[in-house]
Amino acid sequence: MKKLLIVVDMQNDFVTGCLGTEEAKAIVPKVVDLVQNFDGDVWFTRDTHQSDYMETQEGKKLPVIHCIEGTEGWEIIPELVSFTEKADKIFDKPTFGSIALADELRKIQSSTDIEHYDEINLCGVCTGICVISNAMLAKAVTPETPINIIASACACVSPDSHETALNAMKTCQIDVI
Repeated sequence: MKKLLIVVDMQNDFVTGCLGTEEAKAIVPKVVDLVQNFDGDVWFTRDTHQSDYMETQEGKKLPVIHCIEGTEGWEIIPELVSFTEKADKIFDKPTFGSIALADELRKIQSSTDIEHYDEINLCGVCTGICVISNAMLAKAVTPETPINIIASACACVSPDSHETALNAMKTCQIDVI
């Protein structure tokens, strides 16, 4: 059985930086353990903005400069950085969901030459924004592949928003484990 773990946006700005939360800090040991012991491929995403962030639609709606490419806040948290060196793929994404990640999943799952994933798992931050966006993209391009959200290894801006996102994904036939 071939499995994939997608670690979403475990970056300094989202854990200990300008958009960090106690909830995000609390999941770090769980995410590290999950990545360290995962029996399958591991991909990472990085929220990636440029110096013009405040002029973007996202910047106007979330006016907090974060994850500017090349800055310390953009980097994967220190506890996971060694795993990125061995990661199968890292996707820098300019918005909530990664189209490049979805394209790669579609390519693999539709190929006759590449072994397909039997399940896709996601963890990371923020459950209600980037985790849900990438889970929905994965479900859209691989509708017959089970998509799992590892709830104890995800965090959002509040416990309520975390639960709301988990319930929304359940409605879309994404399993919360």
